Amino acid sequence: MSIPYTIADLKKSIAPEAFIPSIPKSIFFFFLDFSILGILYTIIFLFPSPWLFPFFWFATGTMMWALFVVGHDCGHGSFSHKPWLNFLFGHLAHTPLLVPFHGWKVSHRTHHNHTGDIDRDESWHPITETQYKEMGSLARIARFKLLLVVFPLYLFVRSTGRDGSHFHPKSPLFPPGERKNALVSDLWMLAMLGFLVWFTYSFGLFSLIIYYLIPYFVFVIWLSLVTFLHHTEANIPWYRGKDWNYIQGALSTVDRSYGIFESIHHNIGTHVIHHLFPTIPHYHLKLAKQGLKNFLGAEYRESKEPIFRVFFRSVRECIFVPDQGGKVFYKGFDH
Repeated sequence: MSIPYTIADLKKSIAPEAFIPSIPKSIFFFFLDFSILGILYTIIFLFPSPWLFPFFWFATGTMMWALFVVGHDCGHGSFSHKPWLNFLFGHLAHTPLLVPFHGWKVSHRTHHNHTGDIDRDESWHPITETQYKEMGSLARIARFKLLLVVFPLYLFVRSTGRDGSHFHPKSPLFPPGERKNALVSDLWMLAMLGFLVWFTYSFGLFSLIIYYLIPYFVFVIWLSLVTFLHHTEANIPWYRGKDWNYIQGALSTVDRSYGIFESIHHNIGTHVIHHLFPTIPHYHLKLAKQGLKNFLGAEYRESKEPIFRVFFRSVRECIFVPDQGGKVFYKGFDH
């Protein structure tokens, strides 16, 4: 299907200042998130009440997710126009979350370059009906039952039909020119793991669990939930081969509303504009959306439905796509 506009036409609909990152503003949000995390840890250390821990776990995991989004800007070069600064703050943001910044950056770049392409997309790409029938029981459990907590495993083995680790510099994930930076990220990760080993030795395994691992898995659930919601719904098309193009793929994602968490998440729910123009900083996404939505009208896909209603419906309805077809949609068990 021919699209009656180009990416240049879409860019003209957006205020030019939306594309310009501000280093002071980007750094401000990084330190804001870290400061809030520091306050949360200070409160729980001073008042280690069992009644406060559930709040601490949820709030800390949520702020870890917010910090990840800042690192996400670094990966796209929307944190600043200085690659060394993006590289530094990307590691500062992602390493405490046990995410190898450069490995994630490479796979996420693949996701953005091929969004909506069944064969080449990286994040929550669908499996075909044949692939589903051939899946083993453990793979089905991981994909359909544990989908909100398998992100750490994905970092090691990626996902169905994709090969390579985010950690190994000689992984198929990395072109030869990317391997040095992958090794640098591994060194950062080793430093973080060393800190966690020291913390466990000094304060015990129970302290590691309640002060780090539970908030970490809240972060993982946020990351997985948001990514799933932006790319998975029965009425969102997926494409194959020559039927795919960059604009159609980007438009196959959807904006979601996260209520009071919208600003905490740094507007990551404004997702369509992010996929069309990933170099727009998170603090300019709302501005950019105004012009683009006016240009695209009904073609700009957004939803105000409660996120958990959408999530449980999509889990039920989005199992696999047909083996054939240039433009296809998810099917559930009742198709």
